[in-house]
Amino acid sequence: MTQALKASKPAEAAERSSAALPSKKARRRFVIFTTILSVLAVGFAFGILMLDNPMPFGSDGFKRIAKMRMTNVTVMLIVAFCQAMATVSFQTITNNRIITPSIMGFESLYTVIQTSSVYFLGVAGVVALQGRGQFVLQVAVMVVLALLLYGWLLRGRYGNLQIMLLVGIIIGGGLGSVSSFMQRLMTPSEFDVLTARMFGSISNADADYLPIAIPLCLIAGGALWMKSRHLNLMALGRDTAVGLGLNYKRELMQVLFFVSILMAVSTALIGPMTFLGFLVATLSYQFADTYDHRKIFPIAVLVGFVVLTGAYFVMKNVFYAQGVVSIIIEMVGGVTFLIVMLRKGRL
Repeated sequence: MTQALKASKPAEAAERSSAALPSKKARRRFVIFTTILSVLAVGFAFGILMLDNPMPFGSDGFKRIAKMRMTNVTVMLIVAFCQAMATVSFQTITNNRIITPSIMGFESLYTVIQTSSVYFLGVAGVVALQGRGQFVLQVAVMVVLALLLYGWLLRGRYGNLQIMLLVGIIIGGGLGSVSSFMQRLMTPSEFDVLTARMFGSISNADADYLPIAIPLCLIAGGALWMKSRHLNLMALGRDTAVGLGLNYKRELMQVLFFVSILMAVSTALIGPMTFLGFLVATLSYQFADTYDHRKIFPIAVLVGFVVLTGAYFVMKNVFYAQGVVSIIIEMVGGVTFLIVMLRKGRL
């Protein structure tokens, strides 16, 4: 009788374990999605670099154009890395798969910085915000203000993450109102120049920023990768994580610090991309089908890179309108956000 019961058990149940991918089916699914995303990433990147190059292959002109396009591909990889790592980590510590780090006001602060420069300095303000020094200053201001917010709201007995998020929304709304007020007082020419900076665009990035942006991304992203096991515990909730011996508040502050660096770099590099992180994280959870951040992070970065390069490639070579890539991504991300929220029935 015992042998008959054992024989009747599904083979899948006998193979299951407590690992991140508990069965052969889950491991095979993970490998398939990773392979498909890798092939798409390489294909889109190669297409952007090589397709529709007007110069003869191998000539100096061909190499020069390919080098310029390589800068765009590198920027896309940096943005995908920042948005993916930051959004997945932020959603884990907040135990909410709807909100994104943009809720903390990074994009509103970016808008205020850009608007203030044009408002007080005129069209020359856009030029004044270019260069490595100004890029570092923008990143530093965003990170410092975020840390001040965290330190104030998370300190003490009554500090909690929900109040911090609510205050972040209010501050973001206030900064947006200040920006709108200054924009209404601008001349039409100044407003036109500013509008071009308000949309997230790969063309906003400068190759001179990369030697600064890349190390910052690697340091912050590497730190979050090293904290993958701690993030797995934090995903279980504060009480469970503390019960398992985790210094929850210290880990929370450290994760928020690295998230703020990644978001500041991405925003200062290309501008606001509100729904990119949400879209990338949502797709990554579906593809990875696991709660282990060591598996989710690579999938998220690949998804982000495929989304950016794929949108850029299609809009450039099919519709000849690469300038609207960010608008398309925001539209798709916004629709995905509404679908997920309506399905869940809550924030």
